[in-house]
Amino acid sequence: MKTVSVLASIAPIAAAFAPVASPSFSRVSTELDAAKIEFIRGLEEKVVPDVKLTRAKDGSSGTATFKFANPNVFDASTTAQGDITGMFLIDDEGEMTTNDVNANFVNGKPQSIESMIVMQSPGEWDRFMRFMERYAEANDLGFTKAG
Repeated sequence: MKTVSVLASIAPIAAAFAPVASPSFSRVSTELDAAKIEFIRGLEEKVVPDVKLTRAKDGSSGTATFKFANPNVFDASTTAQGDITGMFLIDDEGEMTTNDVNANFVNGKPQSIESMIVMQSPGEWDRFMRFMERYAEANDLGFTKAG
């Protein structure tokens, strides 16, 4: 079983989560059995990310930061499939989207992708956690709470 490290930091105030770009939460129906992540529409990311979570003490907001080491979206075989237009978290409930996606380069070559999704309400947090439960199940992952 693989393990996803999750850091559950508690921020003293909700204002600490002022978003740069708001994520989009939609209820688009999909025909998928499992949760998946895409950077290019129609191209599933096979690399499982490290995910770190933060949440305000009052539960009113939170963030999830994803780090993908050497994601398959950088493979030469995927360049013809399109450009990275965001991070799309897709499951049977619909889709969550963020445009806060950054590539890290070493010696001019892409090495990793970091992306952040900001949840601005308890409902968005709950929706995100349902996605992560499905994603963990689909990818044989475990949850580790920070001590």
